[in-house]
Amino acid sequence: MNILNFKFKLPEAGQSLNTVFSDPKIYITLAIILALAALFIVVKNVKLNAKIITNIAMAVALGTVLKMFTIMKMPMGGSVTLGSMIPIILIAYIYGPRIGCLSGLLFGITDLLLGAYVVHPAQLIIDYILAFSALGVAGFFKENITIGTLAAIGLRFLCHVVSGVIFFSQYANGQNAIVYSIMYNGTYLLPEAIISVIVLKIIPVARVKKEIAKTV
Repeated sequence: MNILNFKFKLPEAGQSLNTVFSDPKIYITLAIILALAALFIVVKNVKLNAKIITNIAMAVALGTVLKMFTIMKMPMGGSVTLGSMIPIILIAYIYGPRIGCLSGLLFGITDLLLGAYVVHPAQLIIDYILAFSALGVAGFFKENITIGTLAAIGLRFLCHVVSGVIFFSQYANGQNAIVYSIMYNGTYLLPEAIISVIVLKIIPVARVKKEIAKTV
């Protein structure tokens, strides 16, 4: 089977938005999550100025565009993208885990609105909120972006595995649900992690961080 399938795919936004807003449990869950995020920003006194907000928006937009480019379509399901997590990881590295988690949260909500697959509000929270917010963990590893990248993507992987075991075990076809979920999510997230590490090794991230800091 030829899994190499580089192509650009526009998201089915209309169908996705219909999915999200046709079920009150979904959009009420989203509203609560956004309210909690706003409360977190206020309580934790997260510093957001115009420059940071602009960079977050650019990172989310770039990540969304990169996610539309598919490098490989995996046999079990899931696709390897053109490094869609890299902009969020960079934001976390530059501004720290709080801003990184906020960026990941917005990235996850954008992904949800453009390509929703929701079977339960709890699955929405795990797959789109927790999994993408986990990318902000990279901000804890200021001295080693490689370890930070692997830790962040590893936590996203763990979220998807848990979701798979709880909500999608019926697709395992008699196979152990945990093994199935690990294989399903690992086959596309492992290549994503490798691509992210390689690209971030090539990018002069320390210089990028220094240049951005000058303009804040």
